[in-house]
Amino acid sequence: MSWNKYNLFNIAQKELPYLTTKTLFQQKWLAKRETRAYHGDEVTERQFKSKFFDAKLPTINVASQTVPHAPVAVLTFAELERRLDFVVFRSNFCPSVYAARQLCVHGKVKVNGKKLAFPSHKLKDGDVITVDPHAIQMLKGEKGTELNFEPKPFSQPFLFVPEYLEVNYNTCQTVFLRSPISRPGRSEIPSPFPPEMHSLAYEYYARNK
Repeated sequence: MSWNKYNLFNIAQKELPYLTTKTLFQQKWLAKRETRAYHGDEVTERQFKSKFFDAKLPTINVASQTVPHAPVAVLTFAELERRLDFVVFRSNFCPSVYAARQLCVHGKVKVNGKKLAFPSHKLKDGDVITVDPHAIQMLKGEKGTELNFEPKPFSQPFLFVPEYLEVNYNTCQTVFLRSPISRPGRSEIPSPFPPEMHSLAYEYYARNK
């Protein structure tokens, strides 16, 4: 989860593992390995299983005759999106989730008006996150003057806001609205992997829960 040009190149060139000749367990394990390397690679397996994995996944029951419903297993990593460092990164205040983690640790992020130096803090619906404008790498200018936004190279395809967040760039604030959900034809969680990989990863964790 980074806009680094080398990381973006690796994602663009990456090929999915060949699963046809693998056993079912091997397919699940490979899917788990690949998806976890992107979604919360700094979170240990023990932490993920105990704090961020829920076998009961949220969804929205909308019937559609033309657009098939996305597999609900694409929300395997939905609880990770509640982490404070994830929300700061998804709000485009940082070029990587690691930079977002650093902002939290250095006290540049507030939750509901209070400094919170814990990147793993799980946000609740309606929480307001505020980031110090002078700590945002993309904002340039002298202190006390209006700052200018200068996007990083190669970041344009990733400058979007998920539907479960509401971001105000004038005040550098984000409201966490709700958990990500599955909708007909798509999932709200940004991921470079297809739904089938998430489904296999979900089955791996659900069996070992």
